[in-house]
Amino acid sequence: MDLKRVVVTGLGAITPLGKTVESYWQGLSEGVNGCDFIKQFDATKFKTRFACEVKDFDPTDFLDRKEARKIDRFTQFALIASDEAVKDAGISRDNVDVDRVGVIFASGIGGLITFQEEVINFASGDGTPRFNPFFIPKMILDIAAGQISIRHGFRGPNYSVVSACASSTNALIDAFDNIRLGKSDIVVSGGSEAVISAAGVGGFNAMKALSERNDDPKTASRPFDKDRDGFVCGEGAGVIILESLEHALARGAKIYCEIAGGGATADAHHITAPHPEGLGAQNVMRSALKDANLRPEDIDYINVHGTSTPLGDIAETKAILNVFGEHAYKLNISSTKSMTGHSLGAAGAIEALACILAVTRDIIPPTINHFTDDPELDPKLNFTFNKAQHRTVNAALSNTFGFGGHNASVIVKKYQP
Repeated sequence: MDLKRVVVTGLGAITPLGKTVESYWQGLSEGVNGCDFIKQFDATKFKTRFACEVKDFDPTDFLDRKEARKIDRFTQFALIASDEAVKDAGISRDNVDVDRVGVIFASGIGGLITFQEEVINFASGDGTPRFNPFFIPKMILDIAAGQISIRHGFRGPNYSVVSACASSTNALIDAFDNIRLGKSDIVVSGGSEAVISAAGVGGFNAMKALSERNDDPKTASRPFDKDRDGFVCGEGAGVIILESLEHALARGAKIYCEIAGGGATADAHHITAPHPEGLGAQNVMRSALKDANLRPEDIDYINVHGTSTPLGDIAETKAILNVFGEHAYKLNISSTKSMTGHSLGAAGAIEALACILAVTRDIIPPTINHFTDDPELDPKLNFTFNKAQHRTVNAALSNTFGFGGHNASVIVKKYQP
């Protein structure tokens, strides 16, 4: 069938590097570190006492105070970033057919902070069930999509996607498919996460997934470094406005780039560990390339999952070498998690934003905190260590892999009329 072309017409972000797209990109391109000791709760007794938090965050700087109290931090992030993206795209309920504007949004965990607070309040009481009437609608992870649609009056497809750390990449792929099949003109997509809490950090500590470099947290997220010891928890939201090309042209919209294709696979291997040869990662990149009708040599940049875990970084590198062959040595590879930390279900959208901006501005953000080469990694690969690099970026691929063996990749390319 004749599929519609899909372009990006709006961007929004709130991250540990900044509360707008421009401040986020400035931080990325300058190699700014977003990590520090945790301020949201007392983490002094935890194995990990640091994270990449959104700095100096007051929701009432963006939202009505009464409204902000009724929603969890992850939904606050979603609304703030979506407001920026919708404004950037120049759309409103007055100038588009709201019945054909959807919201397909993601979170890996949802309102964990709200859940923790309500359970603690109940457990510390006399057993009388006194719960906040907004407990459930604050906690459920689909509420971010619902709140965005209510705020802007968008009445198209509205739901959330959950695939752990691949969640918002899967949301982008669903949005892409929805538009190219002609079911919507515009879809607001992306993801949001806010789990820097006792439950979140304690849970990941129990899994031995987090870095414990408390003596030097600024360098704790060090993807592909020999001494990496786990990921650093991050938070925030990324929002991308996807639109059919014909609709965007008809309304004279600004076009950032084109969504070329996406892929989704499973490792079918282990609940937390990657396939040792990166088999699922190989398959998902091949699937995305096929969907985009691109060859491996058409890709200039890969924003890798690159979480700074001992096993994950090696498996992903093996997958890249297997899929791209000799072209792998001509690629730029970088993990922006070295700066933002790992924002779990929001990572796909936040990192897709990095790919979109790399394509539009021809700059590769770096992998910071590299000190010691890992002898298990091919030294001929260009991991863009420590400093951004300028090059023409015609097409970029973003990888995300989640607990449960979920893999998702999306490809963006320069827009050509």
